[in-house]
Amino acid sequence: MKNSIIKEKSFSFALEIIDLYKKLQEQKEYILSKQLLRSATSIGANVNEALAGESRADFVHKMTISNKEARESLYWLELLDKSSLIELDLSEYINQCQEITKILTSIVKTTKTS
Repeated sequence: MKNSIIKEKSFSFALEIIDLYKKLQEQKEYILSKQLLRSATSIGANVNEALAGESRADFVHKMTISNKEARESLYWLELLDKSSLIELDLSEYINQCQEITKILTSIVKTTKTS
């Protein structure tokens, strides 16, 4: 059940980040936005790979990578939010990313211990 939830949330988040990326480009922010786009879209890609994992260890490994990508995305979002580079409210993106990170952390911990 959690796997389908994280798949849906990571895909939806990636779509929202693509829209945010376009807005950031309009505000002439090219460097951090590209980093954010790469890490945020990688979350769902790795979740999908994990769900097709060949073993439990492969599943955990890919979900761990997804978690790292989510944490990196959170870093870029917080950096953009606290800098004076752009004029956008990123709090909703930050909240979503934090939620995804919590879910992924839970999946990894639960899978490792069960």
